[in-house]
Amino acid sequence: MDEGVVIRAEGLRKYFPAGASGLWGRRKAFLRAVDGVSFHVREGETLGLVGESGCGKSTVGMLLLGLHRPDAGRVLYRGEDILALEGEAKRRMRRNIQVVFQDPQSSLDPRMLVKKAVGFPLEVNGLARGAEVTRRVEAMLAEVGLRPEHMYRYPHEFSGGQRQRINIARALITGPRFVVFDEPTSALDVSVQAQILNLVKDLQKRRGYSYLFISHDLSVIRHVSHRVAVMYLGRIVETAPRGDLFQTPRHPYTRALMAAVPKPDPARRQPLALLPGDVPSPVHIPPGCRFHPRCPEVMDVCRETEPAPVEVGPDHVVACHLWHGTGFDARRRSA
Repeated sequence: MDEGVVIRAEGLRKYFPAGASGLWGRRKAFLRAVDGVSFHVREGETLGLVGESGCGKSTVGMLLLGLHRPDAGRVLYRGEDILALEGEAKRRMRRNIQVVFQDPQSSLDPRMLVKKAVGFPLEVNGLARGAEVTRRVEAMLAEVGLRPEHMYRYPHEFSGGQRQRINIARALITGPRFVVFDEPTSALDVSVQAQILNLVKDLQKRRGYSYLFISHDLSVIRHVSHRVAVMYLGRIVETAPRGDLFQTPRHPYTRALMAAVPKPDPARRQPLALLPGDVPSPVHIPPGCRFHPRCPEVMDVCRETEPAPVEVGPDHVVACHLWHGTGFDARRRSA
């Protein structure tokens, strides 16, 4: 077992049927949502997963949770292949891996009291009954900043930020070690986003949770993550510690993402960088490097050969031909 690694994804692949193609529709077409994704999350660490809409971020989260079954690859929890589990072993494993979804309203049953919504995971997993459920729900709500009387209200009686606190309480009530946050603040006002992000970080410090935090917002990722993985068209193109990634991004796509973020400083006004073209269809992925049709530094090899990941620094991996061979040596000397 990998020392200190809670979750490891190895070669995850998920294709969805997308009709037929070719002459007279004889060849089945597939949308390659996740196409060979590997990463790990350590104990007490947050891995931020960032990329444009449609790049496959949320599908990765669903694969880790078992809500989608991968077409290839493995998900290991503390070295154990969770996709191979069945029956009671699978149910016990689910206590350790939980999720907080994007929309705090649709994630809650409008007819269910908060006490029931938050306490239900305890009951279904056989962890508590009766008065013990009430006690633990009250304690969990207090941890996320809600009061005991909130147990006896319905979701529509709360603000969006409060509903997301309820969802976080429900996810953490079973004492999981790993939590997937799938864009948990994108539906909230900016001031409320900050409160939720600080709550998530504080809970991690106190309880040692490990997170996969999915977002398209680089400022959010920078605030909550220890390491960052950048995803493009079904693949991870760069992974690095937060400081390294934001100070010295190596992949052209990562640099383009950061250049497109507005800077809140009137003294540093500059036009926002724009990537040429559109994201290719995940049904018809271009040969070679899948970013090459939009890359300002494209080379001939990029159009023909898909780049293998290469380590360019401590815990910093990038999949780009610019960092292979002589290109890597030149850039390393200039760094």
